[in-house]
Amino acid sequence: MSQLHDWERIRATYDPGQIKPGLDRLHACLARMGRRLFGSTVVITVAGTNGKGSTCAMLESVLRHAGYRTGLYTSPHLVDFRERVRLGEALVDHAALDEAYAAVHRHAGECGLTLFEVDTLACLLVLDAAALDVAILEVGMGGRLDAVNVVDADCAVITSIDLDHQEFLGPDREAIGREKAGILRPGRPAVVSDPVPPASIVQAADALGVDLWLLGRDYNFSGDKQQWGWAGRGRRYAGLGYPGLRGANQLLNASGVLAALTALRDRIPVTAQAVRLGLSMVELPGRFQIVPGQPALVLDVAHNPHSVAALAANLDAMGFYPTTHAVFGAMGDKDLGAMLRKMDPLVDRWCFTDLPTPRAAAAGSLQALWQSLTARKDATSSVHASPEDALREAVAAADPTDRILVFGSFYTVGGVLKDGLPRLQARHLGS
Repeated sequence: MSQLHDWERIRATYDPGQIKPGLDRLHACLARMGRRLFGSTVVITVAGTNGKGSTCAMLESVLRHAGYRTGLYTSPHLVDFRERVRLGEALVDHAALDEAYAAVHRHAGECGLTLFEVDTLACLLVLDAAALDVAILEVGMGGRLDAVNVVDADCAVITSIDLDHQEFLGPDREAIGREKAGILRPGRPAVVSDPVPPASIVQAADALGVDLWLLGRDYNFSGDKQQWGWAGRGRRYAGLGYPGLRGANQLLNASGVLAALTALRDRIPVTAQAVRLGLSMVELPGRFQIVPGQPALVLDVAHNPHSVAALAANLDAMGFYPTTHAVFGAMGDKDLGAMLRKMDPLVDRWCFTDLPTPRAAAAGSLQALWQSLTARKDATSSVHASPEDALREAVAAADPTDRILVFGSFYTVGGVLKDGLPRLQARHLGS
């Protein structure tokens, strides 16, 4: 076993299951450190239920292709924790994390910080020390009380809003929208890429005097099978190639990205060429990621009913496959019944898996829930101790023309990526 770095040893001293929304502890810790974050760096904060990671990745790619020094904080990660904090295309080095975690840890106890707050503050310190042109920060959960909101953003982006984390954010879209709107700042631009945003977001923006950009009012997009275009507030982009991230929903995310960049054009102007290159070359593992092979492999971190519905639509658009095998593991606090019902018509063979976290639903309970609600008489299932075991079972049962889907959680997708990107070859090939 490899020796732990200092920052990993510090992380191991905190309870990973503790969740305490609120910003007072973070402000107190920053005050004790005598730190004010980001100075002249342009900060873009991204919140929402689904589409946050894709939006952050596209913003980062376009701005990097425009020549800016970029930094990105996102969560959770798939395999390596350092995926959460990047400078340009590079993962941050261990020495920078050692220094940042040590600085936060000195005050974390007296301030009562949780592990996520320690992680966020340490990663923000790393980005702050890098003298960036632009920092892109993904909100973990909600917005108003999320640790990322300790930073006053120059522009806020709110992606699609749906039901998730209701125990913390409220029972409906309006309540959740109010929490997401907590990242808005008076007089500063904010972009909402949800085509039907909760009224609570618009009301919060009006109360704060926010420069609000709404899809359908302040910007729009259109497209055909070959290309798409965008227009908003004195700026147009025509003949754009589709984003490098797959899925019909990515145009919503890309449109929000172009609105945010247009809102900030006086501070960080970008060329049309940077937009074209950045959107076409963006990469983000685990977002409707199709890995060619025999069978084909589809990786998607969809983990709530809204994102699973988008996944189902994207799978439908892939065309015909004789059999779809699914490796599925998920957190126990999700609306698992809704997720399974949405995928039931598409999946012929389920491989349910345990996941290495106490929050996860047991594979056996997932199987029992599926059996109680499936309308399929021809579908089959099995249970497995890990995503790797489940994938091996799916490959063993698959024909070369089938497809295998891995979804339900970052842990599920990360579990099959631990040893690198699988390139599948069904046992029937060459037999």
